[in-house]
Amino acid sequence: MKLTRIGKSFIIFFLLLTMILFFIQFTKKSDPLTDSKTNQSVSLPTELHPVVKERSNQLIQHSAKKGIVIVVTDGFRSAEEQDRLYDKGRTAEGNIVTFAKGGESYHNYGLAIDFALKTPSGNVIWDRQYDGNKNGKADWTEVVEMAKALGFEWGGDWAKFKDYPHLQMNFGLTIAKLQKGEKPAESSLTADTK
Repeated sequence: MKLTRIGKSFIIFFLLLTMILFFIQFTKKSDPLTDSKTNQSVSLPTELHPVVKERSNQLIQHSAKKGIVIVVTDGFRSAEEQDRLYDKGRTAEGNIVTFAKGGESYHNYGLAIDFALKTPSGNVIWDRQYDGNKNGKADWTEVVEMAKALGFEWGGDWAKFKDYPHLQMNFGLTIAKLQKGEKPAESSLTADTK
């Protein structure tokens, strides 16, 4: 039985299509935030971690005692919100504000906040030299010192991209571990009061 020219072409096309689909399936990178198998087993947070929230409140209180009013300008951020921020200065108008895509920021796991200072006139500022309490030391520096004493890491200490308003608690977990579904230990769920 001889195959016609159309029949041979169809078999070759079918084999090529099968090989391409096979190649795509096995070279596809797994993304924990969009991979449906992962999403079924990994529940992503929807708010700040209880310790981060409590320590943020403590930071606000400690700052107020020193005559510094701070505002938490950002806390938990969904992966979609993170992607929108990442697009700024790239595919959307504005300046680049982050190098982290959705799922690559501690904000996406409820483990980070951003802060700013509030002046007596009600303006929210990010001036790291501002000394509103007039003690000869920049309020920003004082807030960062208090935040570190409460267990926060500061984005201003990072070697590459300096993120001065950023404070985070990673509980010993990397972004890769968080993406795989690891969470802070249960013993991390209570905040001591300092």
